[in-house]
Amino acid sequence: MTHVVTGRCVDCRYTYCVVECPVACFWEIKDPHMLVIDPDTCIDCEACIPACPVNAIWPDHELPEAFAEWEQQNADTWEGGENFTEGGDPLDTAKLLEEIQEEEQAAGLDITEPSKAAD
Repeated sequence: MTHVVTGRCVDCRYTYCVVECPVACFWEIKDPHMLVIDPDTCIDCEACIPACPVNAIWPDHELPEAFAEWEQQNADTWEGGENFTEGGDPLDTAKLLEEIQEEEQAAGLDITEPSKAAD
């Protein structure tokens, strides 16, 4: 099992997850601009899940079907990124969870949040 960063992170790049990660498995990519997880380094500790304010990270076994493509996206793109090991400011285009959920609902998506997400 590994963890997957989904499209909810695109153009947001909150870094609270990076601060919680004990193994430095997060990488910043620029196209699309987001963080992704190196699946070979991730130890499935789940510390990143409740740290993400937009619930962009799921364990692969909980990944909603609407986000299935992001598992391969993480695996294919992390090597082209820059290892991100310290917190920083989110991008100016960062959204709140409520905004993202409204956009998903408007698109007809009914996404179940990660089970370990913060309340």
